[in-house]
Amino acid sequence: TIIGLEVHAQIKTKSKLFSSASTAYGAEANSQTHFIDAGLPGTLPVLNEKVVKKAIQFGFAIGAEIINDSQFERKNYFYPDLPKGYQISQFQRPIVKNGQLNIHLSNGVEKSIMINRAHIEEDAGKSVHEEFFNQTGIDLNRAGTPLLEIVTEPCISSAEEAIAYLKVLHKLVRFIDLCDGNMQEGSFRCDVNLSVKKQDTKQLGVRTELKNLNSFKFIEKAILFEEQRHRRLLDAGESIIQETRLYNPDKDATYAMRTKESENDYRYFPDPDLLPIEVDQTFLTDCQQTMPELPSEIEKSLRQIETFTD
Repeated sequence: TIIGLEVHAQIKTKSKLFSSASTAYGAEANSQTHFIDAGLPGTLPVLNEKVVKKAIQFGFAIGAEIINDSQFERKNYFYPDLPKGYQISQFQRPIVKNGQLNIHLSNGVEKSIMINRAHIEEDAGKSVHEEFFNQTGIDLNRAGTPLLEIVTEPCISSAEEAIAYLKVLHKLVRFIDLCDGNMQEGSFRCDVNLSVKKQDTKQLGVRTELKNLNSFKFIEKAILFEEQRHRRLLDAGESIIQETRLYNPDKDATYAMRTKESENDYRYFPDPDLLPIEVDQTFLTDCQQTMPELPSEIEKSLRQIETFTD
């Protein structure tokens, strides 16, 4: 089993990524929406500087490379709760690249999980189905909320490793005040890319994506179900379809949502309304000096105190 994880962590700010609208959770539908969040013509994005600072601090926390001239691009696809018809994200030059987090497994083994990138993007709104008969309501309160998407290499080989990594990451983003970590509110959620291959081959199998999982328990169950589904199909001589799937916890099963898009389908291009983010040394120094103590540093200090006491 080969797994790569994409975590969407909502960045803790009072206002959205490109507008002054509030990011507070639980407000009345569509009461926290600015003109640009609603995709009205003639509006221009204004970047929230605090988002950049928190993204850089996350990069420092995972020992990553900080890109001094990252840029925003438009990711084009249709979503009913994304009125602009595109998402402002980062693709070619993300702000953070090549970091890692260490995990400890139940058998005592320590493993490094390689993080390919972490990039800034805006969240979409929310489709509401429960309150309407044969209709869908759109709540744009979440549209434009700043996200940090944290993407691992395909270096995870089991549900245990995936959950161990997610718990370490969840602790880290809360410690450095990047994200409140409230999974039930969707501020820390995960997409799982999973494939199965024969042990004696290097070529990866066809992958499926499990979308929008926001519970450690459900993530583990979804991975276990999906890897067994892959194996059953392959053992029967059938093909895996590259697609996005959702997990149904009531049935403990995944089901197809849509065919998985490729990068070409999104037609990325640089956002003409946003300049590249040029980070100078003064800003980097400020980010580093205002970093809170990391969980690993606190643990190391406590172990040294324990050793001294002994």
